[in-house]
Amino acid sequence: MAGSDTAPFLSQADDPDDGPVPGPPGLPGPVGNPKSGEPEIRDREGLQRITGLSQSRSTLIVAVLCYINLLNYMDRFTVAGVLPDIEQFFSIGDSSSGLIQTVFISSYMVLAPVFGYLGDRYNRKYLMCGGIAFWSLVTLGSSFIPRERFWLLLLTRGLVGVGEASYSTIAPTLIADLFVADQRSQMLSVFYFAIPVGSGLGYIAGSKVKDVAGDWHWALRVTPGLGVVAVLLLFVVVREPPRGAVERHSGSPPLSPTSWWADLRALARNLIFGLITCLTGVLGVGLGVEISRRLRRFNPRADPLVCAAGLLGSAPFLFLSLACARGSIVATYIFIFIGETLLSMNWAIVADILLYVVIPTRRSTAEAFQIVLSHLLGDAGSPYLIGLISDRLRRSWPPSFLSEFRALQFSLMLCAFVGALGGAAFLGTAMFIEGDRRRAQLHVQGLLNEVGPTDDRIVVPQRGRSTRVPVSSVLI
Repeated sequence: MAGSDTAPFLSQADDPDDGPVPGPPGLPGPVGNPKSGEPEIRDREGLQRITGLSQSRSTLIVAVLCYINLLNYMDRFTVAGVLPDIEQFFSIGDSSSGLIQTVFISSYMVLAPVFGYLGDRYNRKYLMCGGIAFWSLVTLGSSFIPRERFWLLLLTRGLVGVGEASYSTIAPTLIADLFVADQRSQMLSVFYFAIPVGSGLGYIAGSKVKDVAGDWHWALRVTPGLGVVAVLLLFVVVREPPRGAVERHSGSPPLSPTSWWADLRALARNLIFGLITCLTGVLGVGLGVEISRRLRRFNPRADPLVCAAGLLGSAPFLFLSLACARGSIVATYIFIFIGETLLSMNWAIVADILLYVVIPTRRSTAEAFQIVLSHLLGDAGSPYLIGLISDRLRRSWPPSFLSEFRALQFSLMLCAFVGALGGAAFLGTAMFIEGDRRRAQLHVQGLLNEVGPTDDRIVVPQRGRSTRVPVSSVLI
């Protein structure tokens, strides 16, 4: 099976001489005669002849990439699981401990475009291998830093961004070159499902390894070992497919990379939505926190009520943005701006709610489960669900660009209705928020003893002696 893995590290991974040559126009797989500019829809045999990889091998490659993505987010959140121990060891405060994540994200943010440039031009498999190996070594080295060298810990966390940027920017493009249409959506949903699972496992693994070993340093020595396994799997299992071959017409010439400036100019035309999202995110988070802070003076249920108002208010604007998409792009962007601003109001508030209804010794676990559940019920499966609904709608309509647009438009409208359901859930939360917060406060103060699942009584002094009374009587 010919592949591009025999090419030097800095070679074009999809050079036509290095990979399988697409078959003639009669290649099995195309359905009908696609219009000019439309990718052909190929069956498994057609994909195998183009990529040089069987269906089972392509699926195995995705499994390896999912494992590495899981490991990627485990490492990212392992530090959070042992953050109190790191603060104590290095004698630092909250601002310095927050700087650990800031340095990592800054490095990751700066290096992502660099690896994006390299990933579009050179062998992606070897780029990932080098990045993951480097990340594993740096993470392992960070577990041996002495307590008087906190600056060195910051440096190593910044260098970890090298490895994560090398992987996160490249791996999805490999999946895109292995599968098309529904299969690609399915594989990407599995790939991104590793984000919530890995994040939750990172919290849990970090704290549990520290408890078992009696030393938080060992929490940072787990993922490097798994990183070595990841590099071996990349070398043995992953083969790089030719870029974009599964989306081209049969017999068409291979794609050639353009200059970086040409890439940036082309991408700049598609960045309006991203800029709106960035701006509305900052505006919405700040607005939500400030409104909630002011309302708390008058209403103890302000937090969930603000979240409910944001979600319920965003639903009609997001719906209108989709309804107007074909008629007026300006109106669409205006409605998106308002809808995303309202949608972003709950981000910081939800984190605050989680912290004050859970006692301190359970907060990391609660954060982990919140991450898992929020992604599980949100971005882990929703792209596949939206795509599935769109494909079902398209099958019932005559094939055309308009039917493709309408199918995706109608399927995305589901998001507005789900947002409204989320707002209703926050209204329900408002009914219980006071009791849950009070119960957590009493537990921290030692007034609530959890003897069993049915024991919800607290100790209250009464006429010189202590007696147990139901929690509900105190809350009332």
